[in-house]
Amino acid sequence: MAEKPPVVLTIAGFDPSSGAGVTADIKTIAAHSCYGVSCITAITVQSTSGVKRVEAVDPALVTDTLEELVADLDIAAVHIGMLGTEKVAKAVADFLKPAGSDRSRLPNVVLDPILKSSSGADLLDPAGTRLLIERLIPLSDVVTPNVDEAAVITGMKKVEELDEMKAAAAKLHEMGAPAVVVTGGHLEKAMDLLSFITKRGVEQEVFKAERQRSNSTHGTGCAFATAMACHLALDRGLAEATLLAKTYVSAAISNGQTLGKGTGPVHHLYRMNQQRRAAGSGNESS
Repeated sequence: MAEKPPVVLTIAGFDPSSGAGVTADIKTIAAHSCYGVSCITAITVQSTSGVKRVEAVDPALVTDTLEELVADLDIAAVHIGMLGTEKVAKAVADFLKPAGSDRSRLPNVVLDPILKSSSGADLLDPAGTRLLIERLIPLSDVVTPNVDEAAVITGMKKVEELDEMKAAAAKLHEMGAPAVVVTGGHLEKAMDLLSFITKRGVEQEVFKAERQRSNSTHGTGCAFATAMACHLALDRGLAEATLLAKTYVSAAISNGQTLGKGTGPVHHLYRMNQQRRAAGSGNESS
């Protein structure tokens, strides 16, 4: 019998274009040889051209879905993406830390604090942002804001340089985050900062790469955070998980396909094409 894959739960919105949201997360999870399960927090009307409409899911439905999944499956990691509203964010926070429950805390919770779409649409209301700061950040093992999200959450005017990324990470630690990855892939000098608390204090590592000039970048944040969750589920350390997630996203961008009239999606399953090519070349040589 084949070995069971780690089960990774993604809690996020539904993007019908599958560049981001739960369907993109499931592709990312499959690409990392894990088994993906999902809870939809909101339905969006969007395409590669942007988000047109957002409808939050009933918080009770979110709670029931999550409780049903954890009652049936051993969850190895959790990815939290778009939440939409304060009520949904509260339902997720209550699920992660249920009052009076003897259920064990779920491992490897990766919070991607999605506040706005790349096209500028609000994906979390102000009350939800406050709840995310007060309750979800302390319940997470890793928080993965991009530089704009880091600025909003910490109250900084801007986060663009490495020193500002380090200052934002320090503030996020003060808010209760044990580990932070501030992503800056769209900065002129692309870099990510990993910052985490150890017994010796705060340790930090910077990951630099050439900025990719591509129109296939929709869903990069979702892909990165979900890949992080997968690597943690596979028992990899924070630094290795960060490096491998960054490498995955870079390859998914470089292998992106021109789809739609706006910003196209990254190619979450690019490895399948590589495997097919490798199998084809093997057949030719035999």
